[in-house]
Amino acid sequence: MVVAIIVTWLFLLPTGSFAGEADVLGVKITRQKNGTYSFSVTVRHDDEGWDHYADRWEVAELKGNTLGTRVLLHPHVGEQPFTRGLSGIEIPEGSSKVLVRAHDLVHGYGGEEVVMELPPD
Repeated sequence: MVVAIIVTWLFLLPTGSFAGEADVLGVKITRQKNGTYSFSVTVRHDDEGWDHYADRWEVAELKGNTLGTRVLLHPHVGEQPFTRGLSGIEIPEGSSKVLVRAHDLVHGYGGEEVVMELPPD
């Protein structure tokens, strides 16, 4: 009887993914001589393969406008966490902080995000 209940309970579990949302673990920002910024972002996501993986991260203004997106073209199943960079990001004058967030194919945005202070000139 107990075995039947456990087996029934297992069939009632969602059949979706167990990988969870993509989390931003760390961000390094460097101001370039031309006034743009380079970002090095560390993301963690339990990629499961081509149907569920962290497919991008982005830098955005705190009011939501996207300033730059790093597209991730493949799963990182055996490489967690992983760090990727993006340069040439222009930050609007007057902005002193940015939001960095990651996205995965199943959950979209929603994991750990990081608000970063821009480095001084």
